[in-house]
Amino acid sequence: MTPTTFLDPSPDAVRAFLSRGLSGEIIMLNLLRLRAVADYTGHPELAPASDISGEAAFERYYQHTLPFLLESGGSVMFLGHGGRFLIGPADERWDIAMLVVQKSAESFLSFASNPGYLAGLGHRTAAVEDTRLLPLQFGRPKYST
Repeated sequence: MTPTTFLDPSPDAVRAFLSRGLSGEIIMLNLLRLRAVADYTGHPELAPASDISGEAAFERYYQHTLPFLLESGGSVMFLGHGGRFLIGPADERWDIAMLVVQKSAESFLSFASNPGYLAGLGHRTAAVEDTRLLPLQFGRPKYST
């Protein structure tokens, strides 16, 4: 059985995100597993002259993306190397963890649909083998008694 991987949000996930009615700043928790060798098959126009690692392709994506993120009012709060979970599946690893702050859900959607940003999205596709994206909202969770 082939493991399920995720690279892009499904239409249902986008609808669920929009229906949450998030207000104010949100943090996007990104977990990324990188390919050993970047795969530019789907975006040959962005491919370098010779093979590069997934990490190098992600760096290209990051450098391309950062100006568009900042322009949208967003920022990178944390970017670091991951690894294996201390609590979680022993066989699961995430190479990069990243926290991105967006001033609102609307600014995130505006950023994510910006044509300039989308022009370099192929670097991310080439770099990433699997990913998770969890939108978080500031505030203490309410627990029932």
